[in-house]
This record gives sequence, C-alpha cells and structure tokens, in this order.
Amino acid sequence: MRILFTTVGSPSHGRAQLPLARALAAAGHEVLAATTEPIASVFERDDVRVTSCLADFTPGAQAQPAAPGADHPDPDPEVARERMMHFMHQSLSGPMAQQMLGTLLPLVRDFRPDVILRDGMDMASVLIGELLGIPQLPTPSGASNLFDPAALLPGLNTLREQHGLPVREDPLSVVPHGRIDYVPPSFSFAQHLPASWSYRQTVTVDRGSVLPQWVVDLPTDRPLLFTSIGTALPLIREKLEQEDAQELPFPIPDPVETLRTIIGAAALLDECTVIVATMGIPADTDGLPPHVHVTERLPQPLLLESVDLFLTHGGFNSIRESLRTATPMAVLPQFGDQHDNARRVQELGLGREITDATPEGIAAVCREVLADSGIRARARTARLAMLALPEVDNAVADLEKLVG
Repeated sequence: MRILFTTVGSPSHGRAQLPLARALAAAGHEVLAATTEPIASVFERDDVRVTSCLADFTPGAQAQPAAPGADHPDPDPEVARERMMHFMHQSLSGPMAQQMLGTLLPLVRDFRPDVILRDGMDMASVLIGELLGIPQLPTPSGASNLFDPAALLPGLNTLREQHGLPVREDPLSVVPHGRIDYVPPSFSFAQHLPASWSYRQTVTVDRGSVLPQWVVDLPTDRPLLFTSIGTALPLIREKLEQEDAQELPFPIPDPVETLRTIIGAAALLDECTVIVATMGIPADTDGLPPHVHVTERLPQPLLLESVDLFLTHGGFNSIRESLRTATPMAVLPQFGDQHDNARRVQELGLGREITDATPEGIAAVCREVLADSGIRARARTARLAMLALPEVDNAVADLEKLVG
C-alpha cells in the first residue's frame, strides 16, 4: 500500500501519527508524510518520506465572518469558546481547506495513495477522497474530538459545489470510513464522532529516549509532580507576534505568564518534588525552593510512568499519555480543545479542572487530586482499558482490509 499522512498544527499532531506511520513502514508499505516545516523533523528519523509542502497553520491568517459575541471587548470563557469554535469551523472548512486542496491535490495525483490518514484539522483530504475515490480517516487529535461536523458541513458543501462534487446532507460524511483513536470508547473524548478503530497508546514514541540521571536521583519519599504547558501554545504565540499576523477574535494566553504562574504554584507545593518543563519558554528561576526542578524538556511518556500527579495544559497527546500510565491529572487549560478536555477529565473521574488560575488555586487543586484515592483508582481503571486495546500494529491489517 501507499499511505499518505497529512499533518498540520503543532509537532504534537505528528507525534500522534508517528506510531501508526512507523507500523505501516515496518510492514513494508510506502509512507509519505505531507506536513509543515516545524513538524517535519518528527518523521525524519523513521522510514518515512517527508515533504514540507504545507503552509504553517497561522491563526488569524484568513479573515472570517464575525463570530457570536464579537462586540464584547472582554468575553467571558463561554463567549470566548463560541468565538473560537465559530472561527475554527469557518476557517477549516473554508480558506484553510481551499488552500490545502491546492497543495495536496497535485501531490495525491502524483503519489497515488491507497489511503489517506489525515490530521483532524485537514478538511481538504475529505474532498480529495471524494474526488479521487480514496478512503480517508482522521488520526487521533484534539481537532477530531472537538469540531462539530454539522458546523463544518456548509463550508465543505460550498467547496464540493465548486469542484463538481455532490453536496452531502449527512455531517458524518467527513468520516465515511470511521476514525482512528488511541482511547477506548468508554474513555472517549470525542464529542461528535462515533467510536471507530481504537488501538493502544504507546509509551515509546521517541525511540532511545531515557530519563537523565538527575531525575533518577530525586527523592522518592514524597509525591512527585510533573508539569508542562506543551508545544502548541508557544508555537501559536510566536506566530501571532509576527508582523503580518491578524488579531484573533478570541484570547490566546501568554505562555510566559502561564509558566510564571505554574512555577509559583510549584513553589507552594513544598510537600512534593516538582519537575517543571519549560518547553523553551523563558523562565525566572531565581530564588526557587529546592523541591522545584526546572528543565527545558524531558521524555514525557517515560516520566509519567513514575509520577504521582501531572499538572497539564490538557492537550490530547498529554491526556492519552496520562491514561496509558494511570497518572492522575490537574488540568490548567489554555486554549482550543484543552478546556473541553479538562471538563472531560473531571467528568471521567481522572483528575480535576483548574478554574482558579492563580498559584494558590493551582496548588490547591493539585493537593486535592493527590489526596483523592478515587482518582487514583479511576486512573488505574483507564490504564487497564487502554491495555485491553489491540496494539497499533493491528492497524496495518485493518487498513489493508479497508483498501482491499
């Protein structure tokens, strides 16, 4: 088979696809990843061809119709969420899909893939699948969980008409062959899409990764807490600070300020050992108490196997890695699907959503989660459910059957 992956957004989107791409390549299939320059390095060390043909996704690059509540200068969280969802639905099914279609269609005609495994933000491949009769499935992502196919349908139907395709009435026409997930249906984070093909989340995305010795030497007579704000927020803030970036109709937090608040909370948790991963964001570490250890990056899936609590931004990669390692979560959401993920974590009993984003509020929720034996038990239940899924290598045979 020839398999085309499409990947946009942040490197975490590529990391979600990598185990699947790796399994297909190991089975002897030809794999091509069409992605952006910042994401290309995720695939380059594996037996996967990579082309950085896609433009970076830059929020605000395309003007959109006014979102609900756009006349409110200081929106409350629900109004901000409505603005964000309106903006993203309009962009993904309109300008972004049209732009990606122009890039991907010649590539697909040249590569002639048997199946397309697309990013959840890639609506162009939905149309390409219909134009050329190629099966397409979205891969695990927060976008697949969050976006409403009914809200995407009008924009997609406009593009269908422009390209001579029949319009569709069924919103689930975006997933005619289902979707791929690494979470069992009982712990699904998908709000609108049905359960489909589920495989086991791996803890070995980065081959050869090990924990540094200083982590091994940390005290184990107290709870170990790890925190990171992920890769997406710093990347988006960097793009928004470019001269040609347009202002968004919804707020995006400042990662420097978020990190400062998290470190402030870590300093209050003197009954714990706290590891803070800055993800390259500048951090003031002067005067920090000895129980707080600040580093740029660590192999997160490995570290989560041994921590008592993950203070996370709530990205879907981090959520899945926590489920796989039975790690309780305190979720401090920043943007996008993270607010919905935080609520779902609390709903499933896997942790708590942080709504008081002060150092004191964050520290209080961390203590609540650490003291809650019910959360720890529920996290173990989630891990057992994850381990009951077939490993990702099984996707190879399933896709071979789909292609025929």
